[in-house]
Amino acid sequence: MERRHLLAVPAALAALAFASGCSSGDDEAKSSSPSTPSASASSDGAREAVVAYVNALNSRSADGLIEVGGVKDEKWSRHEAEQILADKGGRGWKIKDVQVEHDMGPDTGSARLMAEDNAGKPMRDTFTVTREKGTWHLVVFTQQPAESGKESASTDKPSS
Repeated sequence: MERRHLLAVPAALAALAFASGCSSGDDEAKSSSPSTPSASASSDGAREAVVAYVNALNSRSADGLIEVGGVKDEKWSRHEAEQILADKGGRGWKIKDVQVEHDMGPDTGSARLMAEDNAGKPMRDTFTVTREKGTWHLVVFTQQPAESGKESASTDKPSS
């Protein structure tokens, strides 16, 4: 009887090891645990983009915002960067927390930022993060004009 109990223990341990090895990849990618280097590396890159955004705000750098936004340095992007800086720039933001989730695939996700300025005023923001050619960017520019020669999609009902 004792022999059966001794044999059951290794079988139970093997079953637990097998079950833990069968967890879904989604859980690992979302948590970006150190046990998954590719998820961790991509989360780190997205997190670095959020840190670069906060640094650009603190230094009132339009160039920094344009770079982290992954947009062309043009009149429209400079104008929008100046609007962002007028609203949030130069306040000495200190990051309290950044959470990155790859909820839209390995190259697209969301980042949640919690920060506090020098006066203790909190800032909470959520960004879409995208990786293009290995570089992570935050979608902070919303006024990007359509490419010349391209029409925007119509929302009219088709005529029959």
